[in-house]
Amino acid sequence: MVRLRSDGINSSDHAASEKVQSLKIEQTQIPDVLIVTPNKFGDSRGYFSEVWNRATLSEAGIDRDFVQDNQSYSKARGTVRGLHFQSPPHAQAKLVRCGQGRVLDVAVDIRQGSPTFGEHVSVELSAENGKQLFIPEGFLHGFSTLTDDCVLLYKCSDVYAPECDGTVQFSDPALGIDWGVDVAAAVLSDKDAAALPLSQIDNPFKYEGQS
Repeated sequence: MVRLRSDGINSSDHAASEKVQSLKIEQTQIPDVLIVTPNKFGDSRGYFSEVWNRATLSEAGIDRDFVQDNQSYSKARGTVRGLHFQSPPHAQAKLVRCGQGRVLDVAVDIRQGSPTFGEHVSVELSAENGKQLFIPEGFLHGFSTLTDDCVLLYKCSDVYAPECDGTVQFSDPALGIDWGVDVAAAVLSDKDAAALPLSQIDNPFKYEGQS
């Protein structure tokens, strides 16, 4: 007899697929920032993908208790959201993926004393490639939309705390980020448009070694 799981996947097929690691973990040029790519197990109906597994990611060094899931929708191509951070005691690590459209997701190391201070990682996330970006505490986060109608989904290790909320100018020349869009015509919130360069903010983060 063939058993079916509640998600509709043939259990014998799934047992075989579990021999393949469900999540591929890749390091970036900043060791603490990781690309997480779930495997897709497909058939004529479509595919099944395990996008989060605490045990697997803990083994890869992503040992966080994610307590809040967020979703944002950006209507127009050329929208930029960021660069954002939350200060301690509510600093946030994030695991970010794109549920619709294509975005360029960016993480900037602002941990004072870090060997990669001021450097950034940028990764294209899309519904098609399924990639996720893990961003630890002590990093700025932002993204630009490369298509219309983008949905970004992200897990956070702490709740939103407006009193700890901070923003850095996305186009800060010292950061040298290529956003893949026309910066002069970027669609911004009032808060992001008024943000100061990194050198002018009160930076609360110190480097304490690789997480």
